[in-house]
Amino acid sequence: MGVYLSTPKTEKLSEDGENDQLKFGLSSMQGWRASMEDAHSALLDIDEDTSFFGVFDGHGGKVVAKFCAKYLHREVLKSEVYLAGDLGAAVHGAFFRMDEMMRGQRGWRELQALGDKINQFTGMIEGLIWSPRGSDSNDRHDDWAFEEGPHSDFSGPTCGSTACVAMIRNSQLVVANAGDSRCVISRNGQAYNLSRDHKPELEAERERILKAGGYIQMGRVNGTINLSRAIGTTFYLFFCSYHAP
Repeated sequence: MGVYLSTPKTEKLSEDGENDQLKFGLSSMQGWRASMEDAHSALLDIDEDTSFFGVFDGHGGKVVAKFCAKYLHREVLKSEVYLAGDLGAAVHGAFFRMDEMMRGQRGWRELQALGDKINQFTGMIEGLIWSPRGSDSNDRHDDWAFEEGPHSDFSGPTCGSTACVAMIRNSQLVVANAGDSRCVISRNGQAYNLSRDHKPELEAERERILKAGGYIQMGRVNGTINLSRAIGTTFYLFFCSYHAP
């Protein structure tokens, strides 16, 4: 079955929590895939009045999804516009920052640390179980200064991930999305979309891809990836961007 298992893995990782303002619950399952390529962040209190939730659906490997789960909220918190109260601009900038951070020697080292087996798509080591609430020695050196090494010219991973993030501050809800992981809100039993799936067949996405020199075949960018926006996926970054059209 290629990248699929003959029987699904149905074990679930579930978690819940609450603070004075809200409750959350989550559950993840590998299913039919040969490996678990998804990750999440569920942080009730990234500061005294803000919660952060994110779903990251990896493709071609798990390391970018895990990288986003580990670092995206940290970059939001460090943003000057976040400190000024603009949650939307802060998370938008953090999406761009992920690709910047995954390049060069430091990027290679961080991605490598998130796995333990060679992935056929990326040539990287993957698979290490990691919790977004964990900490490591890199927290003491989070300036991401240029680092010399054998992978200094590393341009970024060929695997990638969607990113669907919701931030809640008091009565304010901000959603940011790249890819096709969807955010919905329920009102009186009715579900309403809070994000738009980024697919190559959408007219605006199609025009942007063609203008960049790409093409769409069987609903996929250059016949390969079925997303028009993503984090990572360096080879297709010129075509599959999370820039505004």
